[in-house]
Amino acid sequence: MAISGSQVVVGYSRYLDLIRDLLEGKETIATGMTREIERCRAALRLAEEGKVVALVSSGDPGIYGMASLAIELSRAEGVSVPIEIVPGVSAASAAAARLGAPLALDFACISLSDLLVPWETIRERLAAVAAADLVVGLYNPRSPKRVTQLSEAAEIFRRHRAGTTPVGIGTAVGTPEERIVLSDLDRFLEEEIGMQSVVLIGNRSSKVIDGWFVTPRGYKV
Repeated sequence: MAISGSQVVVGYSRYLDLIRDLLEGKETIATGMTREIERCRAALRLAEEGKVVALVSSGDPGIYGMASLAIELSRAEGVSVPIEIVPGVSAASAAAARLGAPLALDFACISLSDLLVPWETIRERLAAVAAADLVVGLYNPRSPKRVTQLSEAAEIFRRHRAGTTPVGIGTAVGTPEERIVLSDLDRFLEEEIGMQSVVLIGNRSSKVIDGWFVTPRGYKV
């Protein structure tokens, strides 16, 4: 509904390609990776001109998406336009649904990208989550230029969890390139993992039941 009711749709090129069937008759503005501020500024400018604009994110716009930037930038640049945030399905929850129910109990999500957050800060968060026995969803786990962070994250979790702990990998979930893999903490680094992947690492009670990755809630069954 949000897209169908818009006059202009702004987003990362790949995301617009994925919704091409919804864009007929609409003005579109597409940019490449790392140009989020440019996209957001264009969307706000067009909205200020009176157009109805959809600023597209993948997953949920409030989870590693464009919602926070839109709010911050509108305030910083004095753009007063109504903003509506439309919830979506996060990459972690989409991957979890394909794998089973790994997020059924307390969990955290951490991005391994150090473009906006120092790696030392990310490392501290990983250690805290691992020690707290939380299931974790790792976003942006590996890129061509960033290959050691995921290995370091795995080592941090091995200090607190058995090597047999289930690990699920969801890549490009919901697209024709979707790939779902169920592995464990000792072996998951052998799998193909990239920027379109989300890695879900179980806690100490997580298990595999009939091929499903499950974190029990604690019910007596």
